[in-house]
Amino acid sequence: MCKTCGCGHDHEHDHEHEEMELETMFLTLEDDTELECGILGVFEVEGMKGKEFIALLPLEDETVLLYEYQENGDDVELSVIEDDDDFEKVSNTFYDLFDGEDKE
Repeated sequence: MCKTCGCGHDHEHDHEHEEMELETMFLTLEDDTELECGILGVFEVEGMKGKEFIALLPLEDETVLLYEYQENGDDVELSVIEDDDDFEKVSNTFYDLFDGEDKE
């Protein structure tokens, strides 16, 4: 039995890591390498109707990646947010939505 919490497992382990387990996806980069990323969430931004955005966290990095997100049937399409003002709005919305979760 885990000594730290009595969870029923016969070994000690990092429970914080279990709480942070994310669904993952592979992001194909320009050089055709693949980067496994945890999906932090899909969200909308006020004033940008009809668009959704996704926040990804590469498993081997702590830099959050933000993309425009579209589902087309079974396919997912990610687009770079080209406009600086749009990127700032998306970034601010991300931090408002997800930074508050860490403080709870």
